Amino acid sequence: MNRVKLLSLQVLVMIVFLGIWHVVTTTSLFGDIKTTQFFFSTPADVLARTWKQLTGADIYWHLGITLTETVLAFVIGSAAGIFFGFAFARNELLAAVFDPYIKAANALPRVVLAPIFALWFGLGIWSKVALGFTLVFFIVFFNVYQGVREVSPTVLANARMLGMNERQLFRHVYWPSALTWMFSSLHTSVGFALVGAVVGEYLGSSAGLGYKIHEAESVFDVTGVFSGMLILAIFVIVIDALVTMVENRLLVWRPGQSSTTTT
Repeated sequence: MNRVKLLSLQVLVMIVFLGIWHVVTTTSLFGDIKTTQFFFSTPADVLARTWKQLTGADIYWHLGITLTETVLAFVIGSAAGIFFGFAFARNELLAAVFDPYIKAANALPRVVLAPIFALWFGLGIWSKVALGFTLVFFIVFFNVYQGVREVSPTVLANARMLGMNERQLFRHVYWPSALTWMFSSLHTSVGFALVGAVVGEYLGSSAGLGYKIHEAESVFDVTGVFSGMLILAIFVIVIDALVTMVENRLLVWRPGQSSTTTT
């Protein structure tokens, strides 16, 4: 699809959504206007509040806190997921022993862990990093594990016939296979790291986007809640665009542009 056409359709969806929202909150079509605006505010009020926050300095300090928590959760969770994913994939006994425990830990609701992490690490950034870690780790772990396990036995046999040792197999066979799987989960991992940070801030913190949303909700400031959600959405779109740029550079193979010589 043509990029201009795609962008036009995306803008059209946003316009339709805002139009419906405006009609619902500014007319008596769905009941009393004051009651409707108490629960949903209006698009104009939300946009005005969002602009006011974005033109101030305070919101960027909160954004910086959330970004720091997201990056730390993503980096630490990804590193641990890669390490243990390789370890379990290359050791069948280790994987078999810990299989039920990994599945049980992955099945735990992360929201239940948030109060525990707050008790262990306090209300600073590390309780949010810990919550984001639990979300990122399993995504990367299972992708790396599957990527290593998906290596073709024929390729392994041929590599061993050529005399490759375990270190060379890791570098030239296992790692390239796992790398594709790992980067395929990049968007999901970053998104979940952000979710962990915001949810942790919402449940207990003194700074961050989650804190700002919770602060507005505690005084029934619906406009502030929707404004915080809009800022969060903009933040997610920017992060996703950056991740897409990195992913395109790392995963898309481009043939060399050097000239060839003939003999």
